[in-house]
Amino acid sequence: MNYLNIEKDQILPVVTELNVLLADYHVYYQKLRNFHWNVLGENFFDLHNRFEEMYNDTKTKIDEVAERIITLKYHPISKLSDYIEISRVKESSPLLTDKEMVATIIEDHKILIEQLSKVIDRADKANDEGTIDLIGAYIRELEKSTWMLNAWSKNTKDALDTSFVK
Repeated sequence: MNYLNIEKDQILPVVTELNVLLADYHVYYQKLRNFHWNVLGENFFDLHNRFEEMYNDTKTKIDEVAERIITLKYHPISKLSDYIEISRVKESSPLLTDKEMVATIIEDHKILIEQLSKVIDRADKANDEGTIDLIGAYIRELEKSTWMLNAWSKNTKDALDTSFVK
């Protein structure tokens, strides 16, 4: 029974990109835990809590992506060695400053947004509305989180572009 009403050959490229996303999220998750455990300095309390919020959110997304792959009638990859091999997000040293940690996460967000966009593109070609809906929300949330981390890393005197304000 094809309860998805999507052809198998159309869904495989979606599943492939979802598995890459799953790998990216796993490495990103562990990096957030690394930073949560190892952040030091005057921003400790803010970042320690923020990193924990972020890794808990990522843990939920990992489960949702894996369950989406299963919904699409495939098996998610699940070996750590596979995650390390195919993820574009790379591990980080625990010996970074708080600002370096935030800058690293912002760079990872770029990678994640690129992968999320690949998933959307493949899902759109397959008319996979369920995946599009799931991943679209992730993009919006990640963009907001990136903006907030970027704002945290700026000085108060750094101005936004006000060229459109009269």
